[in-house]
Amino acid sequence: MTKIIVSGCLLGFPCRYDGKDCYLEKIEELKEKHTLIPVCPEQMGGLPTPRHPSEIRGEKLMNNIGEDVTENYRKGAETALCIAKMNHVQCALFKQKSPSCGHGVIYDGTFTGTKIPGNGVTAQLFEKNGIRVFSEDEFEDLKEFIDKYTD
Repeated sequence: MTKIIVSGCLLGFPCRYDGKDCYLEKIEELKEKHTLIPVCPEQMGGLPTPRHPSEIRGEKLMNNIGEDVTENYRKGAETALCIAKMNHVQCALFKQKSPSCGHGVIYDGTFTGTKIPGNGVTAQLFEKNGIRVFSEDEFEDLKEFIDKYTD
């Protein structure tokens, strides 16, 4: 049974910036054979729910009212990584485009809806520490990885 870190919003927890979830129905098939460990790095970093949306702007994370929330995101990412390491996690399923969890594509920091190549803070930290990250658009790749490379 593989342990997988999963963005809490994908599991139906109302932890997104807007107080809603992004429940991913196909995640049910993972629950049958694997242990899913929910995280919300933004909440774990001390941000409330709901909260102002944030985007990565250079080396900082700024919310849409101009507050620097970089330390909250870093703290949340470190906490999520600690949980992953304690559980010997090899992979994560994260919410795409998120400034925390985004993998491959994130918003550009202008709050205009413009997307750019990149990773969120938590996704970057996980990959730097050898934990494979997938977004919900890469669900089939995640399943293949689990079948091929995990215990």
